[in-house]
Parts: sequence; structure tokens; C-alpha cells
Amino acid sequence: MRSIIMVFKRFSLICALLLLVGCMTTSKQQNLSGYALGTSYNITYFDEDVNKHLTSAIDSVFYLVNKSMSTYLPNSDISKINRGDSSVIVDTHFSRVFEKSASIWENTRGYFDPTVGALVNAYGFGPGKPLDRVTITRRDSLLSFTGFDKVSLTSNLRIIKQDPRVYLDFNAIAKGYAVDLLYDMMWQLGYKDFLVEIGGELRTSGQHQLKQSPWIVAIDHPEQGEKRTFIKTLSLSDKALATSGNYRKFNIDSLSGNRYVHTLNPHTGTARPSKVLSVSIVADDCMTADAYATALMAMPLEYLKEIDLQEFEYFIVIANSSAAYDYKISPGFQELLNEASHP
Repeated sequence: MRSIIMVFKRFSLICALLLLVGCMTTSKQQNLSGYALGTSYNITYFDEDVNKHLTSAIDSVFYLVNKSMSTYLPNSDISKINRGDSSVIVDTHFSRVFEKSASIWENTRGYFDPTVGALVNAYGFGPGKPLDRVTITRRDSLLSFTGFDKVSLTSNLRIIKQDPRVYLDFNAIAKGYAVDLLYDMMWQLGYKDFLVEIGGELRTSGQHQLKQSPWIVAIDHPEQGEKRTFIKTLSLSDKALATSGNYRKFNIDSLSGNRYVHTLNPHTGTARPSKVLSVSIVADDCMTADAYATALMAMPLEYLKEIDLQEFEYFIVIANSSAAYDYKISPGFQELLNEASHP
């Protein structure tokens, strides 16, 4: 009798394994891409056939994000608030991003600050008309109403500004939040293994089904030629990655010839190149990774030891005098790097 039971158990195990393999082989890699939020997006998932309902679901997510937080749309909630409309009752998406921004603003000593919008516009990196020249006097004037402590969210979901000129700009966190919304959408649709990416910010779930391994993702090389190259690759599973860099977006002052980069120092109002070429952040969610990538670009590196690092891991590329690169890497990020790409 015992031998019969053992044979039955082995038969059951074989059937289970065959069923598992059969499920794996019926799923094919599916790729969906498009354009939104001023950049491209890509979703990789596994299914027997293309999910024809995904595109409309994705469009709905982007519609909600734009309606709530796009400074480029005049009728969005944030645009109305920036124009001084205090009657706007913000939605759940706005309040989540606002509260997360407040937490990161405090932890980074104000180096992540969504009230830099007026400065962003002045330097020509936002929807507003740029100034011909950002003088010291004009910069100091803009700084006088910059600071996340000058704005608050009431219990009835209205924004109160201490100065009506405060200009909110969530572009340094909203893209990461949109990645998280798409991530949640895919889970609600029943997918467990997938990758969502918007403009280089991404979040992974599970693993690559066909390879039966974590997702392999890459960090762009800070000096891109005609062909796109990567400086490091890492293995991610159930984590998000965001990278901020000053090597792509910059403007040249026609009078002085100075290069102004898109990462602004909220305390000084300056937009200048630094030796920090890029910052990559790994976190549990992409909203967190996106915001900290921006903050660490603006923050002096010595401040790293003074802030709470529990929410994220970091990889920083720094230019040195020998035309090469130095790296500053947290232990957790180091563990994620693939062997071939270790510093």
C-alpha cells in the first residue's frame, strides 16, 4: 500500500509540474508602448494574447494624472491653484503626491521642493515664459515665495498658500507616481510579472517569466553618443528605479554663455552644472525613487549622512578631474548590480 501511495504522490507531482510548465509556455511576452506626460512609456507583460483593453485603461490613468497635476494644461487642478483659485478641492492623486512631497521635503532639508515652479519657469524648464536673464535681484524675488512650508493642504482638501505667487510643480514626482498607478492597474487586471516604464522611470513586479529570473534594467551612461549606451545594469524584482541627470536638459545663456541645468537648488535659486552627473534611486515605489533622485541631484553630497536613508538605495555618478567617473553607492544598491557592471 505504501508503494502505491508513493507512486500516486510522484504522479501528482509530475502532473503539477507539467501543468506549471504548460502555463508558462502559453504566456507570451507582450509589449505595449506609447507617448504620454511629455515622454514615452513602455509596459512589458506576459499573456497568451495581446490585451486589447490595456490601451484604454492606460489612457485613463494618464488622464487622471494630467487633470490633477499637469502644469502644461490650463484647466488642471494644479494650474487653477497656481492662478490663485482657492476653491479647488484636490483629488486623491494630488493629496497623495502632496503628502509624499511634504515628507521628502522635510527629510532632505528642503532640497526636494515642489514650490520651485516659478524658478523652473524663469530658467525656461517649465510651461511659463522664461526670463531673458535671471538676475540676482529677480532670483531673490522668486526665492521669497519659494518653500514648501509656505503651502498647506487642509482637511477639506484645499490648498492654502501663504503667498499667492507660490507656484506648485510636481513634475519631479508625478511621473514616478504615474508609474505606480500603472503598476497598481496591472495588478488589478491580474498580472503578477510585468515591468512599467515612463521616460526612464520604472517599476518591476515579479520576474521575467520566459527567463525565470529578475528583470534586468540599465542606467544610462551620462555621456550619450549617437548610440544609446549604459553605465550599469542591475537585477530588480518588486522594486522601482528612477534616474535624474544633468547631461541632457540644459539651456545656454546667450549673453554669458553659462549652462543652466534643469535641477535647481531650492535654497539658492541657482541652476548650475555640478560634478554630480546623475543619481539613480531604487525604492519600493517609483514616486519615492523619482523624488529622491531629484533631491540628491540638488543636495550637497555631504548631506547624505545626515538624512534618513531607510526609504531608498542610491547610485551616484560623479565626474572627476581625469575625465573619468567616481561612484558613490549605497550597500543595498551594490547588491543589485550585475557582476559585469560592478565598479
